[in-house]
Amino acid sequence: MTKRRGNGEGSISRHPKRDLWMARYTVETPAGTKRRTVYGKTRAEVRDRLAKALADRADGIVFDDENMTVGEYLDGWLKDSVRGSVRDSTYDCYEIICRKHIASVLGGLKLSKLTVMHVQRFYRDRLDTGLAPATVHKCHTVLHKALKQAVEWNLVPRNVADAVKAPRPAPRKEMRPLSPEEARRLLDVARDDRLEALYVLAVSTGMREGELLGLKWADVDLEAGALRVRRTLTRHGGKVALGEPKTKKSRRTVRLTPRAVEALRHHRAHQAGEKLKAGSLYGDQGLVFAGEGGGLVNPSNLRQRSFLPLLERAGLPGITFHDLRHTCASLLFQKNVHPKFVQELLGHASIVITLDTYSHMLPGMGGEAADAMGEALS
Repeated sequence: MTKRRGNGEGSISRHPKRDLWMARYTVETPAGTKRRTVYGKTRAEVRDRLAKALADRADGIVFDDENMTVGEYLDGWLKDSVRGSVRDSTYDCYEIICRKHIASVLGGLKLSKLTVMHVQRFYRDRLDTGLAPATVHKCHTVLHKALKQAVEWNLVPRNVADAVKAPRPAPRKEMRPLSPEEARRLLDVARDDRLEALYVLAVSTGMREGELLGLKWADVDLEAGALRVRRTLTRHGGKVALGEPKTKKSRRTVRLTPRAVEALRHHRAHQAGEKLKAGSLYGDQGLVFAGEGGGLVNPSNLRQRSFLPLLERAGLPGITFHDLRHTCASLLFQKNVHPKFVQELLGHASIVITLDTYSHMLPGMGGEAADAMGEALS
């Protein structure tokens, strides 16, 4: 004999109008008994969501979502789901996108009433007001993630951002690696510069700007000719701070060239002189590349006060600092170094990223493949 379902325990059925499954159940709120609904594309999906909802009800976890606005939901999503799960700089980016762009337009709408048309018009409005397509695309990315979580929390039946086509971001700026001759000229001009060792490391190891500025002497073993990347410089709340590396693969050991070891020895001696001169005013944080007072170097100051003037003195084009990382990869590929070794050196999360980024640099790819096939079939 089949046991009857208890009152308020939910029932699963087809949605009368949409291609969805649904289940209704009841919860007790301060305003009285209310009926709730969960949705899904399959019966099994709804069954699982209903079980989760009933478990939350049993634990006293009830969302009072009837009048929740998009702005209120985004605030809660940032606080309860995003904070602590991403890097501080990523959280700051999400918070700015939500507050400055999404909530300013859609924030007053009820979350349950948000439609595809609302979102599509929001993107169109942002573009018409002059917001860059890349920024509007970021708005779509953030809103889509937020609404996906809302579906998983049973606050809305579907992610309306799924049905909206976001504008394409602008094409990625073309990389401009230095040629071998240009790289040598840059390092020759940087010789005896206060930050000579930083540029030697940037070109010879491909370390990211934040990794270089977050490097500490405790991470460097000059006798062994190696260093460990264990932290990076990040931005949080408008200020620079030390944080975790970009990915797990970013934590890595990097072998140093003889010139890099020599440059670091010279740099350490020069820094000791700065400490002695500053005396008690020097705030030593153990940084390899510190400001003259021992503190963190702001990346903007590095580029404006050191890097761009160095390029000008060397008679080189106005490349970005990140192009030095590309220069490292380019120089290695020109010497036929295997992409796997380049991936490990640069700290890419996977070799796919390395190949996608630098496949055009691999020398003679087409010709070598054709020659190899000809030899195999001869």
